[in-house]
Amino acid sequence: MCRLLYVDSREIFSINQYLNKFAKVAKNSKEYQGHGWGFAYWQNSKWNYYKNILPIWEDEFPEFGFSKRILVHARSAFQDKDICVENNMPFYDEKYIFVFNGELRGVKIKSEGRIGAEKIFNYIKRFVKENINSAFKKGIEIINKRTDYVRAMNVILVDNYSAQVCSFFSEDPEYFTLRKIQTQNKLIICSEEFPENCKWEKIENNFIGEFKCLSLK
Repeated sequence: MCRLLYVDSREIFSINQYLNKFAKVAKNSKEYQGHGWGFAYWQNSKWNYYKNILPIWEDEFPEFGFSKRILVHARSAFQDKDICVENNMPFYDEKYIFVFNGELRGVKIKSEGRIGAEKIFNYIKRFVKENINSAFKKGIEIINKRTDYVRAMNVILVDNYSAQVCSFFSEDPEYFTLRKIQTQNKLIICSEEFPENCKWEKIENNFIGEFKCLSLK
C-alpha cells in the first residue's frame, strides 16, 4: 500500500524540504514503499512532473527549487507486480493529477489503464460534465458499490483550482487514516505524520470532500 503527500500553500516553500520529510515517511513505513515514486509540482505557471523507479529515500533527486503546490506518491506495488516507472503515480492528463493508495477486490467496472489505480482515474474522469467535485463523488460511490471488498481507497485528485480527497478503509485504521494540517495559509495531507510546526488531525473514515486551492487566493 502506497504513501501520499499533498501540500498547498499561499506562500512558496522548498520542494526538497517536503520531499526529504516524505522520504523518511516512506522509508519508515511498516509496508515496503520502495517500488518507485513520483510527484507533480506547480512551478513557472504550469505543472511539472518527475518520476523514478528507485525508492524515494535512495533517489539523489535534484534541487527542485520552490513551489506552492506539490502532490507526491511513493509506491508499494500490489503483490510486487508491474514494477516499472510507467506505472508510477501520479497519473495525469492536461487537466487532472491523480494519486491512489489502497486495495480493491472484485472490482466490476470497465475502464482503460495499465494498473488498477489508472483505471480508477480514467473511470472518475468519464463523469466530468460541469465540475470535477460532483464527478469525483459519483465515480467513488459507484466504484464502492461495484467492488466486492474495499480494503482501502484513499484518493487525491487535483486540478488548478482544488483538491478532491477520498478517505475510506475497512481495516487497519492506523495505517490507512489520512492526516492533515489545515490553516489559513497552508494545507498538508499525508498518509502519516511527520515533524511540522502545526498539529496534525485525522481525516475521518468515509470522507469525500473538496479543498479549494489556497495558492490562488
